[in-house]
Amino acid sequence: MKRIYLLLALLWAFLAQVQAQQTSFVKTDGHLFTLDGKPYYYVGTNYWYGGLLGSTGQGGDRKRLLHELDLLKKKGITNLRILAGAEGPDNEPYRVSPGLQMAPGVYNDTLLAGLDFLLAEMAKRDMKAVLYLNNSWEWSGGYGQYLNWNGYGPIPYALANNNDWAGFMRYVGQFHQCDPCKQQFADHVRFLVSRTNQLTNQKYTQDPTIMGWQIANEPRAFSMANVLAYDRWIKSTAALIKSLDKNHLVSTGSEGSHGSEASMDVFRQVHTDPNIDYFTMHIWPKNWGWLDSKNILGTLDSAIVKTNQYMDRHIAFAREQQKPIVMEEFGLPRDHHQFTLSDPTTARDTYYRHVFERVLASAKAKDALAGANFWGFSGTARPHPDRHFWKTGDALTADPPQEEQGLNSVFDTDSTMPLIARYAKAVNKAGKKKKRQ
Repeated sequence: MKRIYLLLALLWAFLAQVQAQQTSFVKTDGHLFTLDGKPYYYVGTNYWYGGLLGSTGQGGDRKRLLHELDLLKKKGITNLRILAGAEGPDNEPYRVSPGLQMAPGVYNDTLLAGLDFLLAEMAKRDMKAVLYLNNSWEWSGGYGQYLNWNGYGPIPYALANNNDWAGFMRYVGQFHQCDPCKQQFADHVRFLVSRTNQLTNQKYTQDPTIMGWQIANEPRAFSMANVLAYDRWIKSTAALIKSLDKNHLVSTGSEGSHGSEASMDVFRQVHTDPNIDYFTMHIWPKNWGWLDSKNILGTLDSAIVKTNQYMDRHIAFAREQQKPIVMEEFGLPRDHHQFTLSDPTTARDTYYRHVFERVLASAKAKDALAGANFWGFSGTARPHPDRHFWKTGDALTADPPQEEQGLNSVFDTDSTMPLIARYAKAVNKAGKKKKRQ
């Protein structure tokens, strides 16, 4: 009889462990995220270079990484959006290096170990990661590198060609007509999603530290002619990820209508799919012409009005589809468009406060706006004093290599940090409470 009781106790403990593992994944329930059976709302950050810092090779700085993870945890910022890895080679301009995938199917094992280390350390701090797998922009390789690998010629970097962004976008738009490019990316998805963490011996598919997989950073069709192919690629990739991983969420990484040929209808067409678990939107007031870089404080109010309108359209779509939506990227330069920490962040703080207030109100009402990841956390890094653009060996910041270092960075000593911490804790607390009647 004692043996039976012992066996039952062991079985009960095993089932409890299995249930705990299952409920510790972020899930969706209608337009809510849930975690451990409770609504999950958050204020997080973009920390795209986290896996690079976790490496023991070029670009790695584990001491800095551990310090910054501790700082983020203390501030209540526990949801991190991270680049899974860049495409090589490492001698391209305006690109982060080192790359993770140096040629199709050829990987930098040191960087894979860096990603393993990052996830293991995040797990110790009860953090969640959203990992994106591709990029439509040049700074991590992405679309352009796949095209270059498949004989489409040199990548026409806009900054090297008199800011010819139209020419760059025509080039990368060819990705959607390049079957070998898409096949190589699918192989990359299979490789990374199926990985086992070499530090923890835990499969990525079984790791609750990962909140979800994201198809790309700001995927775009880049022309109306590409929309059908883009739509098929997004949906087939989402289905592929779901076939490999039943535990994690899938999102696209889209900016919203702005990245959908300026069409809410295109955004709707692409995102009305059962394998896409939640929606994302990005807002860049300066880049989109809503904010005058020479008069940031004077044009801030009109930028906030446009931000509200943009958010409203996308939140309405999320409510309609009964899925959560995240304000996944948003940023603002410092007051006088300088890149040094001596320039105040009055306008940025006001803008951030506005976005966070909307997330807090949504958390209290249990509405569809489920989170916000500001762009971006640069922690203890500092821009190089003698140049604006990143070079190999410089400290990594939130600003990718094709942008001025310090442009949209939130540093550890900025006045923005206490603001973020206050809202991160308030949103987390409000999300767990019952809906106000």
